[in-house]
This record gives sequence, C-alpha cells and structure tokens, in this order.
Amino acid sequence: MENAKKPGVLVISHGSPDEHWVALVEAAVAEAADDLPAGLPLACAFLETVEGRLIQDGIDQLEGQGVTDMIVIPLFVSSGSTHIDEIAYALGVKDAPEKETDLERFRVSARVFFGDPIDDGPLVAEMVWDKVKGLSVRPEREVLLLVGHGSNHPGFLQRWERGIASLAAQCAELAGLAGGADYALLNPDSVSAKVRDWSERGMDVIVAPLFLSAGYFTKVTIPERLKGLAHRYSGEALLPHPLMARWMSQQILNIMGSVIG
Repeated sequence: MENAKKPGVLVISHGSPDEHWVALVEAAVAEAADDLPAGLPLACAFLETVEGRLIQDGIDQLEGQGVTDMIVIPLFVSSGSTHIDEIAYALGVKDAPEKETDLERFRVSARVFFGDPIDDGPLVAEMVWDKVKGLSVRPEREVLLLVGHGSNHPGFLQRWERGIASLAAQCAELAGLAGGADYALLNPDSVSAKVRDWSERGMDVIVAPLFLSAGYFTKVTIPERLKGLAHRYSGEALLPHPLMARWMSQQILNIMGSVIG
C-alpha cells in the first residue's frame, strides 16, 4: 500500500544580518499560515546569514514532521534573481545551474514542488502602489518609476526586465497617473537616466523600490542614484504588507490543489 502523502511548506528568502528584515519575513509567513489548512507543516528558511534557519535546517524540520511533498515558495522579488536558479538546482529541481554556484545539493527526501517568485500580478501591483500612493499629489503630471535590483548576467537580466515591465504596466492601470509607470534597474544602472528623461518630459517622478524588505539598497543605493534629481521617494519596500501573506497562501493552496491533490 502506498504511503499517504503529507504536504508541507518551505518559504525561502535571502536573509539579512538585520534582525528587523528577518522579522518582517517571518511575520508575513506566519500570517500566511492563518489562511492554510490547520496543522500544515510550514517552515521559514533563509539562503544565508541567519544561522540555524538556513535552507537545510528548514528541510530537516519539515521532514522531521513526516513531510513527503514539499512546496517551496521562493520569496524573492524576481525570477531574474540568480538565487532562484541556484536554489532550484540545490533542491534537485533542475539538473544543472545556469550560472556557477557554490551552493551544494541539499539533503532532501521529499518530493519538491517549486513555486514562483513574486515577479508581477494584481496583488503585487496593489502592494507597490499602496506603498507610494501617499506621495501622489498631482496625478495629471506624475509617473511611477519602479526600481529593481536587476542583473548583469545574460538571461537573468531578460527575466528581470520581463517581470518588472509587466508589473509596471499593472501598476500604471491601478494608479491612473498621467505618465503611467516605467521601470529602472540598478544593474545595469538606468535609474538616473530614467528620472531625467521623465523630468524633461514635464513629469513628476514617484520612485517605488521593488525590494522585499528595507535595507542597504533602499536606504543607501537608490538614494545615491537619485541624488540631485527631482523625485519623490519614501524608501518603503514591499514588507510589511498584508497582501504578501495572501500572495503566499494563494500560491501554496494552488499548488496543493493542482499538483499534490
């Protein structure tokens, strides 16, 4: 007789030495658990920095609870992140990484169902706009500029551009600003050029950082790129936001319903 399936969830994000960064992720994961079946094993793990809470720790925790079917949610902003590639490889989801990695294969016995990163979608667009709509004072002459990390690696850059361009279009529809929405990346750097271009067109630029949680990039890097340019920027990242929990729980339930059964 075939052993009964026992699903479980592993949410993986990057990690940070900033305890507040980690706490915001943990809070969102805990909130997502409220919308999931009672008793569903769930672990929150990090790619690096958070000792005792790394990916192998999360796998061991779930398998220690008898999980046979592991839903992995990569809580990263873009499918253009090289971390998505290396984590998928290390979990055995793909035979080889597209870019060289130091990450070794994890010890995992459960079947792995690898979910999608954040990228775009109605819930994501709503999160982005919620964070910056208070900066809008003259919608008839404003444009929303999404700023993401980007990538210098071929293939990964194209995924970054595809996701953030789609999200910008969704944000434009939601925000209703005269200039719509555009995007810029830190790698390769297009931030200052985009802000100047829109300013020269007579538009006030509202800048929205597309980062999971506030940190060095939102507090230091982006402000440096914006220095001396006319813009409005609050520096607020996606977290905290209640819709992040809903984004996670919806994906988890979809995978449970359509793949695991």
